[in-house]
Amino acid sequence: MNLSTSLPLLVLALTIEAAFGYPQRFYAVMGHPVTWIGRLIGWLDRGLNRETGSFAARKAMGVLALLLLLAVVIALSALVQHLCLSFGLLGLIPLALLASTLIAQRSLYEHVARVAQGLERDGLEGGRRAVSMIVGRNPQTLDEAGVSRAAIESLAENFSDGITAPAFWLGVGGLPGIAAYKAINTADSMIGHRTPRHLAFGWAAARLDDLVNLPASRLTALLLVVSAALDPAADAGGAWRAVRRDAGKHGSPNAGWPEAAMAGALGLRLAGPRTYGETRVDDHWMGDGRAEANAVDIRRALALYNRSCGLLWALAALFAALTLL
Repeated sequence: MNLSTSLPLLVLALTIEAAFGYPQRFYAVMGHPVTWIGRLIGWLDRGLNRETGSFAARKAMGVLALLLLLAVVIALSALVQHLCLSFGLLGLIPLALLASTLIAQRSLYEHVARVAQGLERDGLEGGRRAVSMIVGRNPQTLDEAGVSRAAIESLAENFSDGITAPAFWLGVGGLPGIAAYKAINTADSMIGHRTPRHLAFGWAAARLDDLVNLPASRLTALLLVVSAALDPAADAGGAWRAVRRDAGKHGSPNAGWPEAAMAGALGLRLAGPRTYGETRVDDHWMGDGRAEANAVDIRRALALYNRSCGLLWALAALFAALTLL
């Protein structure tokens, strides 16, 4: 698939997902493509990750598992793409419907908005319940500011790997591109952990996920800076300074970029020390503003996110138009 086809496909997929999301009734009946990928990853983990193997052997099996996963996902998605495009331009419609299921603009907004609603309606406990659905840290260790920061951090990070990155790889490689990205990202979330079982086996998934998210994390930061420039209540200069100063200090090679941009734009401090389960992570702060965030700040972040999604759509539409000239 060339860019003159993949970029219009991207514009159509972003439009469909923003308008409709992934209807819950579809999920109830047939699941979701990511859950199908997850089942394959689980099967490979059970079959190839032998606890009796040496570190080197388990690392090699992890590489093999990732290659098998990508081979299956790319082959199937390429076949589906070929069948759809055999119908000409009309084939872009079902192809865009399929691709839209791998983008999460609408669902990310809704999940983060529930945290603001929980704080507003039910106070701290409501916020804790809602934020526990989107972050892995221990909600009982969070006060109102901690809940609010966690929601905003999740919004920033997932904007990159749940929207910008899938969109980027869809624009570059069509349905196989976005499907391969989601397979890598799902593998990282399932087996890319520094646990005794997955430290060796998940090494390849974690490293490849860092690599494929690199362009999107930088683009997401740029989108947030530009969006802040279009909002009189946000600070584009602060966002840019925070990215330049703090992004590289984050424990993740990619998460710091959108988190720093979001923090600087809103005049907040994000990331920093936090607790996952019983484990405390001493990370650097992103931004140099106030740490006392609240539900109002979550809604400010959501407004910035919405504007940035609009910019991403406009950027995709511009490049699509240029390829058709």
